[in-house]
Amino acid sequence: MKTVAVIGGGASGMMAALTAAKSGENRVLLYERQQRLGRKLLSTGNGRCNLTNTGASLARYHGQEPAFARKVLETFPPEEARRFFRQLGLLTVEEYGGRVYPLSNSANSVLDVLRLALDAAGVELRCAEPVRSLSRRGGGFSLVTDDGQTRADCVIVACGGAAGSSLGGVMDGYELLKPLGHRRTALHPALVQILTEPDYPRALKGVRAPCSLRLMRGEEILAQSEGELQFTEKGVSGPAAFDLSRAAATEGGALCLHARLLPLEEEEILELLRARRARCPELEASELLTGLVHNRLGRMLVKYAALPAAAPLSSLDEAALRRAARACLDLALPVRGTEGFDHAQVTAGGLRTADFDPGTLESRLCPGLFVCGELLDIDGDCGGFNLQWAWASGFVAGRLGT
Repeated sequence: MKTVAVIGGGASGMMAALTAAKSGENRVLLYERQQRLGRKLLSTGNGRCNLTNTGASLARYHGQEPAFARKVLETFPPEEARRFFRQLGLLTVEEYGGRVYPLSNSANSVLDVLRLALDAAGVELRCAEPVRSLSRRGGGFSLVTDDGQTRADCVIVACGGAAGSSLGGVMDGYELLKPLGHRRTALHPALVQILTEPDYPRALKGVRAPCSLRLMRGEEILAQSEGELQFTEKGVSGPAAFDLSRAAATEGGALCLHARLLPLEEEEILELLRARRARCPELEASELLTGLVHNRLGRMLVKYAALPAAAPLSSLDEAALRRAARACLDLALPVRGTEGFDHAQVTAGGLRTADFDPGTLESRLCPGLFVCGELLDIDGDCGGFNLQWAWASGFVAGRLGT
């Protein structure tokens, strides 16, 4: 019988263990440094677990060599992920933007069916047992933990990345694989709050707004997204900001976010503002955008457009109305950086993918060693793409090259 050791009990590690355990010839050991499996999984999707996305194409993934992910994503696409979970007894539902959630609306349901499946498959759990070192021994590997040493014929490393340290994000995987010759790219926080100059966000803390968002350096558009934007005391978060946070963390120079807050053209907005001025000439200018956007956001945009907030609408000339309209279409927020790994959902960067076979995820440097999940230099956009990569890469690694 072949002993397979899986290091890391997150999404990709659990999938790898389940896949490896399908062969009756494998004895599968699953090591997890924390007391319980899947702690980070419980926090995804605000506790609902956005477990995949039906639009998980290669274009939604990043890294120095994003094309590396192609074979893995094609081998285990989103429909396979949904089929896999249905076989475990979990029902799912698709929501806006292709996001897939458990019908129960609870991440606990996802983790529960995975735990039941691991138990049924005979996977041996070694929780609260971090692997301290990993080395080559003869034709296999030696794993050292605080409880002793174990020999394995194959090893799957699924330790995750540096993101979300409060939920288990660690550097373990990078350090374990360094003695075996593997190196990583630079690491950056991704799917994280973008920090901006505080003048306007601070006044809008908690306000949410649908928008189109661009990250620019001068006149160059570096990245763009659409979705909900949430203002915070120090900047912006929400799906629209998260999708741009990778670029905000990795690109240099003076960066600026530009938010389009209305799905209208400038002349259409102007018509609405002229009509309000005609109907309510004595209304204060601070109420000019009431009904078009959130009230607090509307008052802030009036300030941003340099309109006298207490002046009657009748005193606003055409140039003032045009400034207000343009503020709705291009709110500029200079970027100061991003929050760090403690607050990030994902790590951008990781082990260099050139050192792995894209069809099997086996190391080219160390046969019998496989790596999956966030530890590799592949990360996805917000909306279930990173969990899809976890399931898909865990499945491919768990086949052990077959």
